[in-house]
Amino acid sequence: MSHATSTMSHAGTPTGGTFRAVAAVIFIFAGLLVLPVGAASGPYRTLSIMFTSIVLEALPFMLLGALVGGLIEAFVSRERMASLLPKRGLTAICVAAGLGIVFPVCECAVVPVVRRLLSKGLPFGAGIAYLLAGPIVNPIVAASTALAYGFEWKIMAMRLGLGYAVAVTAALVLNRLFPGKSALHDGLEHIAPQPCSCGCEAPLQHFSQVTNAVVRPSFASRLGQALRHGTADFLGVAQYLIVGAFVAAVAQAFVDRSLLLGLASLPALSILAMTALAVALNLCSESDAFIAASFSGLMPPAAQMAFMLTGPMFDLKLLLMYQAVFRKRVIAVLAGLVLLLTVSASMSLLVLEGWS
Repeated sequence: MSHATSTMSHAGTPTGGTFRAVAAVIFIFAGLLVLPVGAASGPYRTLSIMFTSIVLEALPFMLLGALVGGLIEAFVSRERMASLLPKRGLTAICVAAGLGIVFPVCECAVVPVVRRLLSKGLPFGAGIAYLLAGPIVNPIVAASTALAYGFEWKIMAMRLGLGYAVAVTAALVLNRLFPGKSALHDGLEHIAPQPCSCGCEAPLQHFSQVTNAVVRPSFASRLGQALRHGTADFLGVAQYLIVGAFVAAVAQAFVDRSLLLGLASLPALSILAMTALAVALNLCSESDAFIAASFSGLMPPAAQMAFMLTGPMFDLKLLLMYQAVFRKRVIAVLAGLVLLLTVSASMSLLVLEGWS
């Protein structure tokens, strides 16, 4: 087993769980410590209201996204998904970038799906396109973005359109730089699927040596597997939403608005700051629009768009997950290309009427 695969397979070990548990205890203790200090004061009221509203608005979309991802994992085989795509060329990349409309998954769920598809012979460029665009160009993210921005359809359409364009462009460039299987992790085609955190690895069908026939699991069995996958995905990403909502609420409640307004007066700097925040927060694409929208009035729309484009394509958790699929030099190029394209796309919004 390779080092990267080993790293991922130990993501759910007791050590990792203990670290998250300790971090959660510290977080809760800090909250209990500071709330009585000034619960009646304005900043603390603002903090509690902003934090609660962001979490409550985002949770239904996270739950729906996790459920859809679980259903896809349990009922749709990778071979079936691969059969829907053209085999090569620009057409395959363009179709794959829009596949999230049919198979909507968040960035956490799309990595193992693409990993299996690539091992089954999916063209590299098409895999990159679905990997980057799937978590943005899908109906769940479209609905959550529209709701977060009060149904300003222009922002929702802009996010999906720019996400699609960035994914296709990155896929074309990477496909040209790394032809064939030179981009894939050593022995990817021989690696078993990554175990999921819920522990349910029952395939959609298997061959029974007892009956000498192909055995398909029952509908109830698949539905249970889908719910276990969805539960694991939801619990795995909910912690990132909590942290992100807390950071956004703190910014609204305690950070001097003159500092943020000064940053907003430098659009290029605000775009870079929101891009870095997206990389650090590790949010789920079904909920990040609510965090971005909470910065309305503090950051220009172009900076908020940079936040919503960058996170689903590249953040710290994805940096680790990509190691089970691609070689390190490919990850470095992918990260640099995504950041360059998302920042460039956001900068371009500054020259459009109504976005400066």
